[in-house]
Amino acid sequence: MSGSSVAVTGATGFIGHVLVQSLIKDGWKVRALTRIPRVSDEFTQWITGDLDDPIALQSLVKDVSAVVHCAGLVRGSSLEEFTHTNVGGTFNLVRIAVQQNPPPRFLLISSLAARESSLSWYANSRYMAEQIVADSSGVMPWTVFRPTAVYGPGDKELSPLFRATRYGILPMVGSQASRYSLIHVSDLVSAILCWLSTKVQPNGVYELDDGMPGGYDCHSLASIAQDVWGRPVRCFFFPVSLVLLLANINLWLARVLRYAPMLTPGKVREIRHPDWVCDISPLARVLPGWHPCVRLHDALPKAT
Repeated sequence: MSGSSVAVTGATGFIGHVLVQSLIKDGWKVRALTRIPRVSDEFTQWITGDLDDPIALQSLVKDVSAVVHCAGLVRGSSLEEFTHTNVGGTFNLVRIAVQQNPPPRFLLISSLAARESSLSWYANSRYMAEQIVADSSGVMPWTVFRPTAVYGPGDKELSPLFRATRYGILPMVGSQASRYSLIHVSDLVSAILCWLSTKVQPNGVYELDDGMPGGYDCHSLASIAQDVWGRPVRCFFFPVSLVLLLANINLWLARVLRYAPMLTPGKVREIRHPDWVCDISPLARVLPGWHPCVRLHDALPKAT
């Protein structure tokens, strides 16, 4: 289906930027939503607007063969903020998409956090957005991807953690028994490209990680970093009570000073959750052409 048009939200973000470049390289025409006016070219048509703008959304999805919804709020100081963008924005986009004749295929890039929706405002908003997409079943072909923590060049969330390992420290919160999954942005993007090229629409919700059996714990992450940097790397666990105190202070300051906080009590609950391991076998069955290829050991030097 390369040569057709695909609509992308969140195109200027970490994942969206990599996706747009890969789509162009793969021969797709891209129509992308942007808040700041940008100059279109032969490969990318920029639509100025946001998820609250029905006219912009109509222009975004008109006559495209697929929609990849990457946009989402990851920082906020209230459930209402997350709900407005992640739930309301998704509702607006789905409503416009299902009005097309025929409706385009729809892919929501959600988050593994949606699996534990009670942990945080963010997780709850992601889960609710998934339900909106699933409710379009029978009207519009849809798929939800739940990637675990995504890293790679341009990532601002995990890069400080990886950077610390250069100095022999792996900062952690929670239990030594907690297990985590990771996925490189190029592996996530390759899954999206594979979804676009498949002829059979895989309706459903699918988890994505790098395929590491059982995921990682603090010691396996430290061991990989130690091998990469050629120096000892030790896990350092911050006291949970201290991190929660800082998160509550940060949330209070964010509401007073009106900034969007990343560290909140909900985010701490997410970090402390003991099991963020994925099962990619359901996705591998419906997208037989996809399998994660990037090993953390090889990608770590470029992810810092």
